[in-house]
Amino acid sequence: TRGLNCPLPILKAQKALTSMSSGQVLKVVSTDTGSVRDFAAFAKQTGNELMSQTTEGSDFVHILKRR
Repeated sequence: TRGLNCPLPILKAQKALTSMSSGQVLKVVSTDTGSVRDFAAFAKQTGNELMSQTTEGSDFVHILKRR
């Protein structure tokens, strides 16, 4: 989701997660600084596990596990 601003990274992640099986892991790479806060809230609201969030240069990497 590089180059996309809120809410597009969340919407794309949500779409990907719906096609995944329970327990599968999704890696989302974003350049939106607000995505750190957004993905934490998204995981809490949806019940998916936010396994980690890291910053790699200008990229914010979010690892989510499908509930």
